[in-house]
Amino acid sequence: MKINFLKFKTTYFIFFGLLGLASIVCLSIFGLKPGIDFTGGSILEISYSDSRPSNEEIKATLNGVDLGEVSVQPSGEKEVILRMKDISEDVHQTVLEKLSSLSGIPQDAGKEKNNLEERRFESIGPVIGKELKDKTKIIVILSILGIALYIAFAFQKISFPMPSWNYGIVSLLTLVYDILIPLGVFSIMGHFYGTQVTIPVVVALLTVLGYSINNTVVVFDRIRENILKKGQGIVFRDIVNASLNQTLSRTINTSLTVLIVLISIFILGGETLRYFSLSLMIGITTGIFSSILLASPILETWLNWKRRKKGIS
Repeated sequence: MKINFLKFKTTYFIFFGLLGLASIVCLSIFGLKPGIDFTGGSILEISYSDSRPSNEEIKATLNGVDLGEVSVQPSGEKEVILRMKDISEDVHQTVLEKLSSLSGIPQDAGKEKNNLEERRFESIGPVIGKELKDKTKIIVILSILGIALYIAFAFQKISFPMPSWNYGIVSLLTLVYDILIPLGVFSIMGHFYGTQVTIPVVVALLTVLGYSINNTVVVFDRIRENILKKGQGIVFRDIVNASLNQTLSRTINTSLTVLIVLISIFILGGETLRYFSLSLMIGITTGIFSSILLASPILETWLNWKRRKKGIS
């Protein structure tokens, strides 16, 4: 059964437009909460063998230790993750001693403290954090430029019914959209749950850039093939619909395969990989819909607008 994807393109535009606007508003109001990778600081993950103390108990116990603003985030049933300013090894051991004392059994400093086990401790100085932040900006810019050059090369031979650079502009627009939605989600999570944007999250978003543009290019490449195969006599709207139907199963099947793996990582991969997999899941899901319901309808709408402007029906 052939689906007429362009029949409800106005509905697509309204839905995606509202979703994108909501993300922009959230980013403007809440912003993003950068992790210690970018700001510098220390992160400590511990696990209790018995019941986990409440956030209030942990903060009260650490009161008086110079840790700056402490973020306490429960993880799993008995784990907890603490984020604080960059601390020395002596302060690190003091924190462990105080946390182990919550059981009422003071312990000597060490890896395991009766009912407390240290799972992870990372410390990044502010200078290294700033360097990572600057390098991340460079990587993002270079990645987008590389993708733009690839699009220009891939569609350089298309001239009918619209020049190749139109395909490139639409591809980049959908690319920005596919990154905007995950960023909007992380701004909400950062505001309400303290979720931070870390290096793994940035890596995931860069992966989304490549994956999303791949889906869009596959559809546009099929449009190009159909134009070359059927000639210039066929209606562009029909070519777009035919191309979307021809690539639909491929886009959905490959994306679902990836999403199954990401869901497994999200559930079983632990706290370190949780937000990495979540950002990929959101970005790839957005990319599925944008490559099918957004990119090609925008292309067809743009052509219609240009024709109306020239007085061509």
